[in-house]
Amino acid sequence: MMLILEGLLPLIAPQMWRETMSRILAFKDGQMRFIGLASVIGGLVLLAMATR
Repeated sequence: MMLILEGLLPLIAPQMWRETMSRILAFKDGQMRFIGLASVIGGLVLLAMATR
């Protein structure tokens, strides 16, 4: 499921995907860690909701 979701943007809008990746590469380490933490927490929340 994750591969499907991650593949949608490059399939539908490859130029926007490239621009987004360029912006992400410019993030500082602290910003990347925050995004990673938010992703983990979001995933855990979704997992908890799915198992109820």
